[in-house]
Amino acid sequence: MDEFTEKQMADALIAINDMMSRAGKAKEKFVQGTSQHTLQKNRLNALHISFSLISKELAKSDAVTCFAEDDLKNAIAQVTSLIRKSEKALGKLAQGTWQHTMLSQNLKALYIALPLIKKALNNNDCKK
Repeated sequence: MDEFTEKQMADALIAINDMMSRAGKAKEKFVQGTSQHTLQKNRLNALHISFSLISKELAKSDAVTCFAEDDLKNAIAQVTSLIRKSEKALGKLAQGTWQHTMLSQNLKALYIALPLIKKALNNNDCKK
């Protein structure tokens, strides 16, 4: 996407990779079948899609990346939810703290991922 620099996208990959790591660890703490486990599973899937799409964009690849339409729709919902919750939490943190810095980086990454997911849904040549 022309509106984001390569550095911004590379930084987004680092932030999303970190979010995937934390979500994976959180998922392990919950019993399979519980709402918390399902939430983390859905977030992980959305983050994997985000990582893949940003990587593809950064590589300037024309390769077709297929995701199920339902997975893309769910990813949009999950990323939108993460943005909303992160913005709310960010307002409660003091600037300059590591938590504020981490959430700011996460938000930047999510704002890069969201339009890419929407674009993938609109241009989905692999509808399943």
